[in-house]
Amino acid sequence: MKKEQQELTKENIFPVPVIEYIRDRLVNKGETIAVAESVTSGLLQFAFGTVEDASKFYQGGITAYNVGQKYRHLLIEPVHALECDCVSQKVADEMALNVCTFFKSHWGLSITGYATPIERAGNKLLAFSSIVNNNKVVFSKEIKPLNKDPFLIQVEYATNVLLELKNLMP
Repeated sequence: MKKEQQELTKENIFPVPVIEYIRDRLVNKGETIAVAESVTSGLLQFAFGTVEDASKFYQGGITAYNVGQKYRHLLIEPVHALECDCVSQKVADEMALNVCTFFKSHWGLSITGYATPIERAGNKLLAFSSIVNNNKVVFSKEIKPLNKDPFLIQVEYATNVLLELKNLMP
């Protein structure tokens, strides 16, 4: 391995203590979580799926990139989704609410956005996230990345949502 390359481990990609904290709170309350994502390409699913005892709290997740799949699996409102290229707070909220139903979970996380500039979207880099608990949106946020590299943007988005979830769990 070249000296300038850093060995990737789950510890230096995601804040493992944060994920373990979330796991502990959910397991102690007998609650579960599910994830709906697009821009993060399954990184949140990976984060939850690699923590010890994941099967005690993590129901699963879905990665849906386009309006057809988001409508089919997550029941987002298609007219609005087509107008905004599936990138809005409304879409993120619908994704989080409906992933809870899909997986029968207490908590739902969602994120949708852009990690690379897209001309039809004005080359904006941003994401919208939502956290749902017991069929109620308890957190919504627009995220503007600090990073420029698409992979690092995806990790930044996923980490941001995990930190927000942790803050909701005393």
